[in-house]
Formats: sequence, structure tokens, C-alpha cells
Amino acid sequence: MNFEAFRYRLERTSRRSDSSRGGHLPYDPVLMFKILVLQAPYNLSDEQTKFQVRDRLFFMWFLGSSVNDPVPEATTTRLFRECLTRTKAIEKIFTHFDKILTAKGYLAVSGQILDGSIIAALRQRNTNGEKGTTKEGRIPEGQEDHPAKLRRKNRDARWALSTIA
Repeated sequence: MNFEAFRYRLERTSRRSDSSRGGHLPYDPVLMFKILVLQAPYNLSDEQTKFQVRDRLFFMWFLGSSVNDPVPEATTTRLFRECLTRTKAIEKIFTHFDKILTAKGYLAVSGQILDGSIIAALRQRNTNGEKGTTKEGRIPEGQEDHPAKLRRKNRDARWALSTIA
């Protein structure tokens, strides 16, 4: 998506600080808008967003930043959003954003960020009969009296193929 199409409206409505008074140079309004775009589907707070932008390579890629680039503080993101809200531009900008997404065939939905690890586990050496019994939610015959054997059998697991050697 061409986010530069939003630059004119963002620059008109977002308040830019006067750098003559010192302080950090203002962040690019398109970058700040992209941060708001990232917040919406993942329901991230301003503080969480700051962390995720530093942590997630996808977020860095989306923003066009690198590991060493500065990340806006939570307060900066909040003030940017409040400025857009106060000028009533946020609804117009996001409505236009949604129209562009819809025209390109995308549907914006909320999601979750999951941090998972794949680990090697012992191979289950179950017979076909044991597999069927386990799928039915029962304990395979002959294992009821062997707690050590039951501990080695993961009866809650579902099947997955692994290409890890």
C-alpha cells in the first residue's frame, strides 16, 4: 500500500513541534500513522507498541525501520493519536485506509501475537489400536496400571508433521 497518499492530510492535521525550542525532531507523520495501523488489529497499548516495534522484525519491516532506528515513545504515539482525534481527522483517514484495503481485496481483522517455540519431543510409539483408543478419549488397554508408562504417553497431543531433522 502506498502510505504516502496519506501524507498531505496527516501533515495538515498533525501538530509539529517547533525544533527551535530543542528536543527530539518530530517523527514522520506517515511513520506515526503506520504505528497506529499496527496498533489496531493487535489491540496494543502505546507502551506495548513501543516494545513490539523494537522486538518484532515484521513491525520493523512494515515501518521501514531497522534495529538501530529510534522508536517513538508511548507518549509520542498517544499525542499523535489525540491530535488526529481532536481534529476529527482520524475517522476520515482510517475510513480512507479501509476503502483502499477493501478495493485491493483485503479484509482488516484483529489478531493476536503469539510467541511459540517448537521443541523436539519423544516419538510416540503407539499401535494403531492405541491411537484409536486415545482418539476416543480412553486409556489404552493395559496402561491403566502403569503410571510411568502413562506419563510417557501424551494423550492430549494432536498430530503434526515435523521437517526438523
